[in-house]
Amino acid sequence: MLTTDYRFGEVHSIADQIETGNDKVHFKHIFNNENGGVALVAFKAGQKLDAHMAPAEVMVNVLEGEIEFTMLDKVNTIRSGEFLLMGADVVHSVLAKTDTKLMLIKIKP
Repeated sequence: MLTTDYRFGEVHSIADQIETGNDKVHFKHIFNNENGGVALVAFKAGQKLDAHMAPAEVMVNVLEGEIEFTMLDKVNTIRSGEFLLMGADVVHSVLAKTDTKLMLIKIKP
């Protein structure tokens, strides 16, 4: 079952859908269903997500800013306009080098 606060056919500016916050990393789900979903994540410079594992294949698409994305003990720098693909069940972490907004596309294997 699809869950979303948006209507099909409406046009939105993607980066305007989420704001950074000093208190924590912010998440906003665009839509989810049993196969995965799309979420936006906003970081202030220096905020991070500690090592964790996602049970889905993921595309990390940086909309604004720059992050260090560490997976399989390799640090990848991803900047605005760039993306990275990651398989399911891979331990990874994220550190925002600047204020950053990114889009996660998650697909369950």
